[in-house]
Amino acid sequence: MSVALTKGGNVSLNRQAPGVRSVRVCLGWTAGPGYDLDASALLCGASGKVPTDQHFVFFNNLRSPDGAVRHLGNDGGGGGGDDRERIEVRLADVSADVQKVVFAVAIYDAARRRQTFGQVRGAYVRLTDADGGAEVARYDVTPETGSETAMVFGELYRHGTDWKFRAIGQGYASGLAGIATDFGVDVLQPAPVVPASAPAPVPPMPAAAPAAVGPAVPKTQPATGSSPVTCFFDPTHGIGSAVVLWQPQWGVPRQVEACAACAQRVQTTVPPFYTPPQAGYPRQQVQPQVPAQHQDQGGRRFGTGAMLGAGAAGLVGGMLLNEALSDDEPQVVVNNYYEDDDDSFF
Repeated sequence: MSVALTKGGNVSLNRQAPGVRSVRVCLGWTAGPGYDLDASALLCGASGKVPTDQHFVFFNNLRSPDGAVRHLGNDGGGGGGDDRERIEVRLADVSADVQKVVFAVAIYDAARRRQTFGQVRGAYVRLTDADGGAEVARYDVTPETGSETAMVFGELYRHGTDWKFRAIGQGYASGLAGIATDFGVDVLQPAPVVPASAPAPVPPMPAAAPAAVGPAVPKTQPATGSSPVTCFFDPTHGIGSAVVLWQPQWGVPRQVEACAACAQRVQTTVPPFYTPPQAGYPRQQVQPQVPAQHQDQGGRRFGTGAMLGAGAAGLVGGMLLNEALSDDEPQVVVNNYYEDDDDSFF
């Protein structure tokens, strides 16, 4: 009898399906026209990360390095006519350094198409005996916010000598790239788009091209390497692994590259307040202290320093005139010096 799981629940394969050697993870959903969903599996070590990019099994890498995990696509057989995609796991052949296998589903090209799991209905994951076809467990996945573009449905994990299956139901607003980044897969970006006015360069054909691996690899275009672009909202967050539509408080909405956390925030916050409030505002404006000014009848203003300077100049000038008209020897010695007038304003 199949076990109906709720989020966070788990089932032991030794108890529910004693002697099972191979299981098939079947994933299903119902989506509107134009939606393209893809299932994937991540083989993780004790650290919770994939040992290599080849341990990320998806539409461009259909088999794990040890051959224990195979992506069967949507034509894998094994019953369940409503199943959209299937992934088979031969439990005895899984490498000893692999502690769990995580199963995810992502909407392909969701950011550009503006699609989310809010329009996906009837999503589920069920675990079956690959040899007999009997269903072991089932989990009906329900998005929490409707803004998710990718979700982890469930995981198979070691528990001593036993294997268990757990229902996860964790959503990501940053798509498959966000999931892959969390599990240590290097995010590969598509090749840059060449403007229509310039002829596209023709790359040389390699002798033997290996399968491209990475979460942001288009189905029809190979990847060119890791993205050098950092998170739009904070470069210290690392690589801008997700493309999201950013609607600023002022200006025209545009697409930016952000880290998984910032992309999650952007797609779950009501626009246009995608940027946090700036600290320190408003600031109190302090008016400078203006010294008293004197004004003559003509309307010209004179500072205190200017008035004192004019008086001193008149005094010295009178003394010099007196000495010039006298026949005696000069009795006054005038020392000329300059002093900064701190009271003047410009």
